Amino acid sequence: MDLATLETKLLLALILPGLLVVFFTRVTFHHIVGLVLTIALIAASIYAGYTHTWILYVADALSLTVGFWYATRMVKRAREHEHEHEEVE
Repeated sequence: MDLATLETKLLLALILPGLLVVFFTRVTFHHIVGLVLTIALIAASIYAGYTHTWILYVADALSLTVGFWYATRMVKRAREHEHEHEEVE
């Protein structure tokens, strides 16, 4: 594998899993479901042979962690905001 391909895969591994967790959380309204769906996509990617170096595994895990942390905060804020609106009405 050449260096440009590795750099591209590394950049995508640092960004895409976190964005996918947030996206799936927004769609399903549950951060655990978003995490599980993203892990399933990454597992399929590994099975298909697109990810095969330890540095990409680490980048995926880091991005998943950050995305899950953000999605958890997002869901918590949405529930608090919803709860505030219920008290007002």
